[in-house]
Amino acid sequence: MNKYGIWVVQSITYSLKVRNFASIASLGRLASDCQVKDIESKRRWEEGQSLDGQKWKTLEHKGPLFPPEYEPLPKTVSFYYGGKPVRLSVAAEEVATFYAKMLDHEYTSKEVFQRNFFTDWRKEMTEEERGLIQTLSKCDFGEIHGYFLAKAEEKKALTKEEKQVLKEEASRQVEEYGYCYLDGHRERIGNFRVEPPGLFRGRGEHPKMGKLKKRVLPEDITINCSKDSNIPVPPRGHHWKKVQHDNAVTWLASWVENVQGSIKYIMLNPSSKLKGERDWQKFEIARKLKSKVDMIRRQYRADWKSREMKKRQRGVAVYFIDKLALRAGNEKEEGETADTVGCCSLRVEHITLHEKLDGQECVVEFDFLGKDSIRYYNKVPVEKREKILSYNRANRAVAILCNHQRAAPKTFEKSMQLLQEKIALKQEKLDEAKEELKEARNQHKDCSTDKSRKLVDKQEKSVKKLEEQLKKLQLQMTDREENKVIALGTSKLNYLDPRISVAWCKKFGVPIEKIYNKTQRDKFAWAIDMTEEDYQF
Repeated sequence: MNKYGIWVVQSITYSLKVRNFASIASLGRLASDCQVKDIESKRRWEEGQSLDGQKWKTLEHKGPLFPPEYEPLPKTVSFYYGGKPVRLSVAAEEVATFYAKMLDHEYTSKEVFQRNFFTDWRKEMTEEERGLIQTLSKCDFGEIHGYFLAKAEEKKALTKEEKQVLKEEASRQVEEYGYCYLDGHRERIGNFRVEPPGLFRGRGEHPKMGKLKKRVLPEDITINCSKDSNIPVPPRGHHWKKVQHDNAVTWLASWVENVQGSIKYIMLNPSSKLKGERDWQKFEIARKLKSKVDMIRRQYRADWKSREMKKRQRGVAVYFIDKLALRAGNEKEEGETADTVGCCSLRVEHITLHEKLDGQECVVEFDFLGKDSIRYYNKVPVEKREKILSYNRANRAVAILCNHQRAAPKTFEKSMQLLQEKIALKQEKLDEAKEELKEARNQHKDCSTDKSRKLVDKQEKSVKKLEEQLKKLQLQMTDREENKVIALGTSKLNYLDPRISVAWCKKFGVPIEKIYNKTQRDKFAWAIDMTEEDYQF
């Protein structure tokens, strides 16, 4: 499919994914940050929106916060090559510490990671170091690794007072760099810290894993603010790459990262007016689309019969997206990213056609890596109806439908084992309580006194309480097992219109705090404020 076809498909992908409007209900409520009283005093989303593309009139901020400079290793800690200690230059030593810190991570056992790291590391070495260090297999980072493990333990062992000092310093940084003034309102910034240097990891089997993410300098950064504002002051001895005043964009600073050449941005927090407006507009488009979905479905079915190959391809692609909620996919340069695909970039090896499979006829088998290298595997039975293929699928939850998956957490097995132990212990206590209840009832039957009656009542309450606790643990275990590889947050925050969720909560008296945390409530403040229980999508 050509770029135009992909663009058309992408333009309606999101809307088709949220077609089960009436069945979607998740939850949210506002709990505004009491520190930002000037935002609280006025509902920002009720202010008029500019129609000329301007996002703001005035924007002022302090610029990004840079990571601390590298501190060389103490002389007692050495890097070894071929069994002999080697004192590295500061630049080479810093990159060596990135690798040493990851020694206990599976990445450092991967050949691609090792090769990319060693290639980039040698670029940071002096000519003398490059002449000496020829192969990674002779490098010993163990002593450096141990040094950083000890530092981590020292941090854990800090006193309460020492931790409080660090906490206060972090709060000071947030106050200084974590807020901006947008159109006279104090707004929280999302990510005001510049990423520190390190080794690139990537998702899945990324071909660039292990490459050096270089330190970002002020000279790499473009600042965006209003002309009449106090322009951020760069660190001493440095200057900004550029200062611009573009009110058609919402980012505050940007730079190009060196590994993939992508642009990184410092943006506003999700609770800000501009972010709220964007969410609102997104769900408004989906709401308006409900009257157009039938027309779109008629159109892509008509496209199947078109004489133009491009239209037939587009029709099939939109059909798959509609019925299976596949992501559209886009063109990528080979070797630059992990081999992930979407509907429009599927290749022959990703699909197998079966005349019969598992007792069903005409089955299409999908098997490919989707976003974040999460595997999409699905076997879909199809049938012919006057040249129209129709998938008869059971209605699935949005997260499963859209393949919002994640890798099972590394602590999953351990946490499940602990939960099983808790359940076993609770079951044991319940069995004991039931025996005691049985004994109390027998005693009461024999001597029927007030004391024996009270004992029976006490034991009955104890059994009931233990049964409730056991049921809660069992439900918790079932919930964890069912959702270990399902990323529920993606659907809740990006695909479910919060107004439907808020209305549902208010109608049935469900506390929104039970579902949305404070950050999420801030993000959907606009929906919480404007929605009543009788809201209709």
